[in-house]
Amino acid sequence: MITAPPPALIDIGANLTHESFAQDLPEFLRRAHLAGVGEMIVTGTSVAATRAALELHRADPHRLFATAGLHPHHAAELTTDALAALRELATEPGVVAIGECGLDYYRNFAPREAQLAAFRALLELAVEVRKPVFLHQRDAHTDFMALLREFRGSLVDGVAHCFTGQPNELDDCLELDLAIGITGWICDERRGQHLLPMMRRIPSQRLMLETDAPYLLPRTLRPKPASRRNEPAFLVEVATTVASARGETLEQLAASSTAAARDFFRLPG
Repeated sequence: MITAPPPALIDIGANLTHESFAQDLPEFLRRAHLAGVGEMIVTGTSVAATRAALELHRADPHRLFATAGLHPHHAAELTTDALAALRELATEPGVVAIGECGLDYYRNFAPREAQLAAFRALLELAVEVRKPVFLHQRDAHTDFMALLREFRGSLVDGVAHCFTGQPNELDDCLELDLAIGITGWICDERRGQHLLPMMRRIPSQRLMLETDAPYLLPRTLRPKPASRRNEPAFLVEVATTVASARGETLEQLAASSTAAARDFFRLPG
């Protein structure tokens, strides 16, 4: 019996420079390919992680692409030299977005003043290099939106990475025409159920999928990997849940989210 190939998916946010992927890169990329996840955006969360993401792109330029950024947890590390390094990295053709950048008041690993300063600097960099922004926000919606409203008219585009917010927060993001990235959080019966009814409200051309691997392993996944590590191959689980919530087939959701990601990140066809 001939089986149909899996629908093509793009993982717009995977932390593939994480140490947990260091030993089995070929194996998890093969699993991703078999699952239909053909391309992945490797998240840059610091200068070092951005350099490492870019090296992954150079080793596999047709499947792996990088972002250049500084997670708000590392905001206090944004020195003049670090910003200059990110500016240089951001001009590389393999870098398709600026970020991860934003605000995280949930953990406050960096002072809020440093987070706000770093967020502003990276938004300015995105405007300068004409690349979209890959955005992080947790428990900081008011300040986050205030800065975005100031810059949105000058930004090429932006995606609210790993959106986990409430309906009013989705409204604010859509009002600014931000794309929305959905992760395995939506598969979590303890804390992600509120996202399900919101899925139909996101325009198909603004909805994208991501694993945030190795984090956020979908709790609906069966069987679960012994390592409990999330990986791009499991993006199919996220896609299946989102498609069901939208009343679409997996093939329909895969086609629209992949087209949205390809357009947003200007990926080759």
